Amino acid sequence: MVQRYKENPNYSYLGPMEAAINFLTVFRDSLAAGSFVKLTLSKPSGGGEGPQNVFARLVEIRGAPVVSFTLRYPTKDETKNLPAEAAAAAVGRWLGQDFLNADLFTLNGNYTIRYNRKRIPKLFSSGATLSNAPEKTHDRKKQRLIRPEGNIYLQALGIAGPDGAVKKDGQKKFRQINKYIEIIDALIRKKNLPHEPIIVDMGAGKGYLTFALYDHLANNLGLKPQVWGVELRPALVDAGNDLAQKCGFEGLRFVAEDIGRFETGKLDMLIALHACDTATDLAIAKGIHSDAEIIVVAPCCHKQIRRQMDCQTEMSPIMAHGILAERQAELITDGIRALVLEEKGYSSNVFEFIETEHTPKNLIIAGIKGKSRPEAAEEIKAIKQQFGIDFHYLETLV
Repeated sequence: MVQRYKENPNYSYLGPMEAAINFLTVFRDSLAAGSFVKLTLSKPSGGGEGPQNVFARLVEIRGAPVVSFTLRYPTKDETKNLPAEAAAAAVGRWLGQDFLNADLFTLNGNYTIRYNRKRIPKLFSSGATLSNAPEKTHDRKKQRLIRPEGNIYLQALGIAGPDGAVKKDGQKKFRQINKYIEIIDALIRKKNLPHEPIIVDMGAGKGYLTFALYDHLANNLGLKPQVWGVELRPALVDAGNDLAQKCGFEGLRFVAEDIGRFETGKLDMLIALHACDTATDLAIAKGIHSDAEIIVVAPCCHKQIRRQMDCQTEMSPIMAHGILAERQAELITDGIRALVLEEKGYSSNVFEFIETEHTPKNLIIAGIKGKSRPEAAEEIKAIKQQFGIDFHYLETLV
């Protein structure tokens, strides 16, 4: 059973006195010493129209270093580039007023400031988790949400080398990881997660995407996630837990369990990007039963519906061709999955993710908690009747 995040025991509490001043002093000193890595402001104090997060990093413009702030609004991003003193002044105005949480990452240590309801701050520090400062490049090329510099898990998983460069044979996987994180980030914008979200990755495998998701939530968005990677193979689970410890990812756990038997409790997000055939249905059902705010699956294999299909309509001549029947089975299987989500209170979105023109297509089914659409049940019934289908496995689970 998953549980809510508990305060990181590796953080040292520095006390409330002059907390904001101390935080800003460390920020200024890190900029002056060249040890600054990144800064995240989160937990906005105002309504939903203002920025939800602010992300800061160092860039070089016309040969001079400046702090580049990305203000993330619900529907857009806004960038501001400021010199060091102006950047510190801006952070000082935001702290405790517009944002109640801030996380500062330097090469010498990590610093976290938290304001309570009475706007009284607490300052914490811990050992550094990032070993290299990112290059001070301007935003002329696409900026990745997951960066390879000083990235322990990308090195351990064979994607990046010790120098922080992505390996030639790791380029495809690196692009794929970033694309998936971009997709999930867009979904998060539509449905704001709590500061300490509980997330389960069903069928985590080696954990490429599990680690990247935790990294993005904790280090980019400033959240304190509790992420569980569910994987059946014990060897991969042990390797994942060892690597999570090396990365200092306190809220990341891997567990050896079957998707159908894993007990979740209330979830904020469920993802299943490697589940085959009916394992996708098990994952969707887990998400629905756990009242997850966001469900994201990337289905593959569609054997359960294909074996049942007995089309006796005008489409029979088309269905006589095996490859066309197989493709139709894919459409029906995933279409019914989307309709089940809608019936159970989710807005659904089905779309293709194409990494590059040289790689296969991947289908994503995303559900965001909203209002139920009861008429979806009749639409499912009509589809099954047309194609001679007795049942869809997902129907038996929900």
